[in-house]
Amino acid sequence: MKKILFLALIVLNTSIYGFSQIYPVNLTCEFIENPLGIDIQKPRLSWKFTATDRNQIQSAYEIIVSDNDQLIQQNKGSNWQTGKINSSQNIHIEYAGQPLKPFTKYFWRVKVYDKNGIASAWSSLATFETAVFQQSDWTARWIGDGRKQFEKDEDFYQIDPMSLFKKPFKTNKKIASARLYISGLGYYEAYLNDKKIGNHVLDPGFTAYRKQVLYTTYDITSMLQNGDNTLGIMLGNGWFNPLPLRLFGRFNLRDHQETGRPIVTAQVLIRYENSTADTIRTDETWQTVSGAIVKNNVYLGETYDARLEKPFSSKDGWKSAVVATAPSGILTAQMQPPIRMTRIVKPIAINEVGKDTFIVDMGQNFAGVARIKAKGTAGTKISLRYGEDIFPDGRLNFWTSVAGQIKEPWNLQGGLGAPKTAFQQDEYILKGGGEEVWQPRFTFHSFRYVQITGWQGKPFSSDIEGLRMNTDLALNGQFRCSNDMFNRLHEVIQWTFLSNVFSVQSDCPAREKFGYGADIVATTEGYMYNYDMAQFYKKAVRDFANDQQADGGITETAPFVGIADRGYGGNSGPLGWQLAFPFLQKKLYDYYGDKSVIEQYYPAIKKQMAFLQSKAIHGLFHWDISDHEALDSRPEAFTAAAFYYHHAMLATEFATILGNKTDSMAYSKLANIIKKAIVEKYYVPPTGRFDNATQSAQTFALWYGLSPQKDSTFNVLMQEYARHKWHVSGGIFSTKMMFDVLRENDRNDVAYTIANQRDFPGWGYMLAKGATTLWETWAYSDNVYSQNHPMFGSIDEWFYKSLLGINAAAPGFSKIIIKPQPAELTWAKGSYESVYGTIVSDWKKEADSFRLKVVIPVNTTAEIWLPAAENSVVTEGGGNFRLGVSDVGRKQKFDITNPKSAITEGGKKTREVKDIQFLRSEKGYVVVAVGSGEYDFRCSK
Repeated sequence: MKKILFLALIVLNTSIYGFSQIYPVNLTCEFIENPLGIDIQKPRLSWKFTATDRNQIQSAYEIIVSDNDQLIQQNKGSNWQTGKINSSQNIHIEYAGQPLKPFTKYFWRVKVYDKNGIASAWSSLATFETAVFQQSDWTARWIGDGRKQFEKDEDFYQIDPMSLFKKPFKTNKKIASARLYISGLGYYEAYLNDKKIGNHVLDPGFTAYRKQVLYTTYDITSMLQNGDNTLGIMLGNGWFNPLPLRLFGRFNLRDHQETGRPIVTAQVLIRYENSTADTIRTDETWQTVSGAIVKNNVYLGETYDARLEKPFSSKDGWKSAVVATAPSGILTAQMQPPIRMTRIVKPIAINEVGKDTFIVDMGQNFAGVARIKAKGTAGTKISLRYGEDIFPDGRLNFWTSVAGQIKEPWNLQGGLGAPKTAFQQDEYILKGGGEEVWQPRFTFHSFRYVQITGWQGKPFSSDIEGLRMNTDLALNGQFRCSNDMFNRLHEVIQWTFLSNVFSVQSDCPAREKFGYGADIVATTEGYMYNYDMAQFYKKAVRDFANDQQADGGITETAPFVGIADRGYGGNSGPLGWQLAFPFLQKKLYDYYGDKSVIEQYYPAIKKQMAFLQSKAIHGLFHWDISDHEALDSRPEAFTAAAFYYHHAMLATEFATILGNKTDSMAYSKLANIIKKAIVEKYYVPPTGRFDNATQSAQTFALWYGLSPQKDSTFNVLMQEYARHKWHVSGGIFSTKMMFDVLRENDRNDVAYTIANQRDFPGWGYMLAKGATTLWETWAYSDNVYSQNHPMFGSIDEWFYKSLLGINAAAPGFSKIIIKPQPAELTWAKGSYESVYGTIVSDWKKEADSFRLKVVIPVNTTAEIWLPAAENSVVTEGGGNFRLGVSDVGRKQKFDITNPKSAITEGGKKTREVKDIQFLRSEKGYVVVAVGSGEYDFRCSK
């Protein structure tokens, strides 16, 4: 039997791997598996691997690409056939075959060669499909209903039914494929034969419409029917037709973004099996009629009058559509993941708190809408008002989620016609005649509680549910540990993070919904460890580039909404907020090895740097919003100067990556000048103190490497922690930086103590007060600050970087460091899905040892830091040596005198494991190098 199994394995290995030790899997094009509708003429291809053994690398590859599926099945690439390329590269390989054609499906495969030069079998088939390459490829017109835009602000708040559009058409031939290409501004939903197309919501993503408009491609082949068909489109205002609501009494989106009445452009390409094709385009032959959505706004909510419903199959009341003025922006394929309904949240309680007033408790704060099932008399209006909290008497507390702080008691005016209090509220007017199911389409809210009025009878938990909505990001990370509070906090952060990705990463999903740069900087790595952010953050970079000012300044938010708090002239934002533009590019390079984004936006970076240099006063900057939400006095001028230094360092690195030696030297010189000026102005020798010596100031100094006396500066930071009884007192920047500083100084015990505090201020305090998403401030607020704010979620990257110890040592995690710093934990386990594959760190403290299991992807290498007390025994290359203070950083071999303590892997002494190389011993660790594979280390106590 054993012999039969062995022969079967040989046959399987031969047929699948061709005796190669590696095989390509998870093929992607521009980070997406089988993308539909890309507009990149030289897309980049990537893949990962499975492997049969450790220490595997790719020595070469072959790629074939064809627009003919029959040829690709024969392993022939009619469009591109690379032949054997001697290279270890398996990510971001740019297509270099025959020019791609628009609206075309391409098939591709890859064959790889292992470290011994043995070829694998060809991979499974992958595809990518192109869409519009040139604007001339888009032959559809923008159409609208012909109604004029309101002229007076107050008129925007009146009943304004959204329009429906339809186009009947026939198909009488056998269909090979059918695609819908569509963009509807502000939002749209598309239907074919009265069935919704796809599962996206709130499409397309929010952009600066004067620069860029996103479109989506749908495969509608299976939805078409032989004979009569009707394509229908429903439009909403979205961000393209916002109310003239003056957020905070000042900021009107209509003053800063290109806006207009809702319009749509779409074209359907039908290819038949006889090689003919038809195209259906939006134009004046389409028909339009007013629909049942009579009000809709991203802040105030939606009103739906079911009595006005019109199926697309109806015939009465329709009139000809009107060709509309197109937005100025370039039509661009939407590459970031779409917004979808990602979870149904069931209520945990419904309480009657007054006559005709019920409070539904969803048990969880999140972003989305409510869906109801109701019966009643035609014309009955059911109102749903949303809030994040309740008052002690059980009534709805909506104050933390009111749009732009427009609250009647505050006397902040939203403008003519605006409500005195800008509630989040949806309304449904029943048509009567049975059970009616409804959910809003063109708005989203932040809420845990829903106040219902107008319900006939009493609502039950089966009558209402919450629909969580968010950009449908792929989950890239997993984390669990022995501290239950940390596990709960990790879950709370996931709810918070997902609440704030609605095509832009927002500060909060209710009051503002804006893409603030600082919030992004504080949480970028937290998001990246948890989710695949490659395409989402590429869009964010372009959003900032779209709104870059003529003088080079970067705005505080992107898309820009008019806020320029403590900026540097015009509409530029403060330096910590401008930092998002280069910082995102840096992290896309660090986490995904994506150099293209740096290449693409380097001219914009140079323009930004020229702007900053022109605005510096005596070589530094002196004002900023600074360490936002710090409890101590913020060192404003010092942090502004540090942010300027950060910009200069990033510009230096980008120039170096791109091989621009002249710019690299110039920016490096500038960075050194800035650093010297900062030290001269803000350092207090020989005390180690910077500026006001708060946690913020000391952390900034250490994170940026500014201190000429690092140990003294670190000691002052420790004194500050002690003064605050080992609680955090910094803001959103220094909180992120704190965990890096403590990890890099091997003081994760301090980080653990601060993170584990259960009283104010800290994360444990939020949880103890019942938070299900993170707050905007360390203190509980029931009337001002958001209760769903991601910026203090930077602690989540600490879970991965320090507790699991997963860190990148080279772009894209092509080289990895695994260095768990357990502190008081007894176990932790988790993973990160890198562009090369899954990285796993799984450790626990056992009775007599520390056990660490790791997984390292093919085509990468790793440094593993194994805890080892002095006098532990290490074996390497057949020799043994004992750790001690004197051998830190040395590689000499020492004799064993007491072999009771040792490090093993897979139950074997390390000298018996050929795949492990000893590098050094350092600060209580043995550092070893490994290649790909699974490892099981045990470090005896």
